[in-house]
Amino acid sequence: MRSFAEYEAEKWKWITAFDTSFYPDHFPEALKRYKPVIDRFRELASGAPHSIDLLRTIQKTGKKMRIQLLRVFRRYVSPSTSVEMLKRIKDTEEICSAFGPLFRDIKVVRKNISHQDYDLVISALLYEHKDRGQFGYELTARFFDWFERTFVGDEFQPLGPRRAGRDLQLRDFLRDYEHECPTDIIVTHQKWPIVAGFARYDSDRGGSQEDDRTGGNRSKILEILQHRTTEGAQVKVFFLNDGPGLLLGSMWRDYGELERINPDRVLVCTLKMLESRLTRKWLLKH
Repeated sequence: MRSFAEYEAEKWKWITAFDTSFYPDHFPEALKRYKPVIDRFRELASGAPHSIDLLRTIQKTGKKMRIQLLRVFRRYVSPSTSVEMLKRIKDTEEICSAFGPLFRDIKVVRKNISHQDYDLVISALLYEHKDRGQFGYELTARFFDWFERTFVGDEFQPLGPRRAGRDLQLRDFLRDYEHECPTDIIVTHQKWPIVAGFARYDSDRGGSQEDDRTGGNRSKILEILQHRTTEGAQVKVFFLNDGPGLLLGSMWRDYGELERINPDRVLVCTLKMLESRLTRKWLLKH
């Protein structure tokens, strides 16, 4: 079986590019989706005495609308704060204290939000982020579909969230495994865990993110391979990685190096490689 590194010369053939919307085709859908959110933000901004009060009011809104209002808030009021930061309601007062002086003045916010010509612009910006994470869900969904078709009737079972959902904790499946290790996929054989899998779809990737990813994955491999089950077996490590980001920088070579840590127990695949690489023989190899 060829190693992942040996595919590099023809790597363009082995990645999967999921469909995305074309500019500006999504404009009508974007405006339809986000106009009610923008109008609600406009309404709240008109009644808030200060930008800090606007954030406090948004945090009292129901969750689904609140997250969308926070996305608008970040654009109009506080580009220094991420939506992930703003989502934590319990941190609201700390955020106001630390970042409040950088919030745009509420009078300027009201003036800007009053220009309805901007509604299409901000709708388009928000729409581009609506599928964030969806490609990762699509990747795991396709993996589970493939696995269940391929190993039908076998005693293998893939566990994990098929799309959105909480990651599995490897320590919940491996006795005496002490490390914090969120895991996307766990493959069992006759109900015993034999593979810990990690899935990632990269639309884009580069710079220090590459180094951080590689270092984190190397640590996972070393920690998992050091652990032996009560029967003395080692769990294998599987990386399902795909997307155009794999073609950038050193990503392909980095994943090839991970496989070299232990070629018998570490496997890297794209969706198109599953058939030839994630085989029964590899799954059961001791």
